[in-house]
Amino acid sequence: MSGVKRKRKRNILNVKQKLEILQKLYNGESASTDAEDVINEGNAISHSAALQCMEALLDYMGQRGFHYGDMTAVRKICVDIRQGMNKQQKQRSIKDFLSSKC
Repeated sequence: MSGVKRKRKRNILNVKQKLEILQKLYNGESASTDAEDVINEGNAISHSAALQCMEALLDYMGQRGFHYGDMTAVRKICVDIRQGMNKQQKQRSIKDFLSSKC
């Protein structure tokens, strides 16, 4: 496999995305996370999709008699995903509230 070269996917921002990031920088805001989010957008999985996968995994593990400790670790991941969902929802609510009042 040493003779096989892989093409690296280039992540390119479109003009609108670049302008939004430049506007944030001009206003003194941090735009690094926005740029990372846009770049990683195609590779990202939603919280709800991740949670569905983990819950399906838990069901499978329960049916197959996996060790309790392994299932507890998966449950912990589900809790982490739910916390991420809640945090994201709170941020969205605050952003919506602030944008509607201004």
